[in-house]
Amino acid sequence: MEQVKCECGHVNPHGTVFCESCGKPLEEDTSKKLLDMRYEGSARRSQTYNKTIIDKIWNFFSSVKVGVWLIVITLVASAIGTIFPQEMYIPPNVSPAEYYKDQYGWAGKLYYELGFNNLYGSWWYMLLIASIGVSLVICSLDRVIPLYRALQKQGVTRHPTFLQRQRLFSASQVADENRVFSQMKERLIKRRYHVREENGNILAEKGRFSRWGPYVNHIGLIIFLIGAMLRFVPGMYVDKVLWIREGETKEIPGTGGKYFLKNEKFIFEVYEKGKDNEVFNAAIDRVGNGTVAKTYQTNVVLYKRVGPIVPGEEPKLKKVKEYNIRVNEPLKYDHYALYQVDFKMNEPNKMAFNLIDKATNQSFGTVTVDLHNPQSSYNLGNGYRVELLSYFPDFYFDDDGNPATKSKIPNNPAFVFKMITPDKPKGEVSFVAIRQTIEPFGNNKYKMAFAGLDTRNVSGLTVRRDFTLWILGIGGVIFMIGLIQGMYWNHRRIWLQRVNGEVWLAAHTNKNWFGLKNEMKHIIEGTGLAMPIDQAEVEKKAAQGGDRNGATK
Repeated sequence: MEQVKCECGHVNPHGTVFCESCGKPLEEDTSKKLLDMRYEGSARRSQTYNKTIIDKIWNFFSSVKVGVWLIVITLVASAIGTIFPQEMYIPPNVSPAEYYKDQYGWAGKLYYELGFNNLYGSWWYMLLIASIGVSLVICSLDRVIPLYRALQKQGVTRHPTFLQRQRLFSASQVADENRVFSQMKERLIKRRYHVREENGNILAEKGRFSRWGPYVNHIGLIIFLIGAMLRFVPGMYVDKVLWIREGETKEIPGTGGKYFLKNEKFIFEVYEKGKDNEVFNAAIDRVGNGTVAKTYQTNVVLYKRVGPIVPGEEPKLKKVKEYNIRVNEPLKYDHYALYQVDFKMNEPNKMAFNLIDKATNQSFGTVTVDLHNPQSSYNLGNGYRVELLSYFPDFYFDDDGNPATKSKIPNNPAFVFKMITPDKPKGEVSFVAIRQTIEPFGNNKYKMAFAGLDTRNVSGLTVRRDFTLWILGIGGVIFMIGLIQGMYWNHRRIWLQRVNGEVWLAAHTNKNWFGLKNEMKHIIEGTGLAMPIDQAEVEKKAAQGGDRNGATK
């Protein structure tokens, strides 16, 4: 690294605007009246080096504009991801491509094809989050290291040009300089300034810690982003949906096959109008009797797998606990929590059909089809048999007029039966749906007549586990500390120096100039020192006056 030696003897890194020690401007361009004090004129890597590929990458991510655009793009992508449900929240056992197309039309199809259905786990979304983190780290290092070095090395005695080019500056002649300096020192200490003296000159400083507020913010954000990215590490975060029917035992998603849950019963109760529920009578009258819910409850049994996982083998389960899951009363165990979030009443479970002679209405037996696990053939005896050629759990006709299914959930079941009898050994084919029967090969002698429907309730549970919450919390707390640190305090410095028989007074703050001016009025009152002039306002008025004169001409 090239270095620049100042006339005061201090060696500055290449790219330094003014000397870190004495403040003498090192730049050739002196057209600017005021010094740029944002980073104490220190040399930032991003503004000094641009030769190697590492330099170019560093310079790209050190740009605040790049960081802001990365955040904007991530926010826009996150907002788009909430337009339609994420894939984890759609009904189970359905094709995502068909679901988004059927439910939301061409917009849903485009949503799926662009990958927004699984946005928060996609590689490009993770890349955006990581890029924001890299940008925060590089932005912070690019600024905080040279700023810290410059503030640590700043001297008390500053170059006259440095004082003259401060925003607040005045030069005064006083009769007794020693008395003035003694008064100023005493008053500055009372106002909690840290006062340093050198060669009879004074540097008073307070609130330097506020300069680190933005970088504390960055640390909090980086920790927060790390916590967000850890949510995609297996085992760190689980947010799954479990639909489980009454009497059914299912593996709890997100547990790696470790835990199973059995739904003993789902209970749905409503308030009924009467003396016992007078407080709810008005609501019942308003929305209708039987619609004001009282209880959503799933009685469950939690099981734990015993032994290793063997593919294709029924798991050996050990009962852990029984629990009644209600809204806001989840089942909690081993850092997992199961919440009651949804339900479905009276889902078709089994359908019964009678094989009947259409002419005599004689029945030759009953076929009971398990809608979740149908058999391919049903033997009724005496040469009567029914084969299930096709099954459509959620039946509809596609664009070509062929029967198809929207999902594997039996919302609208339909069947293609082949009825084999002693007098029809080759069988007859019949398409049977709710309120619809089609005989595609002509008029049949036999038919499958609906004989009954068995239903059961389905409970919708959310499975959650979060080991990243404490990391997110720490990141949020650190972010708020940095926000308060940088917002409610400011870094103020006052220089008092003897120059050519005059007392020069200069001051600087990183924000709240109005507050600094008021404070300086009280400090110099009665000392004989002139109130520093705000040179930024003088330049502004001069520029406005020039513009008006030009317009008049």
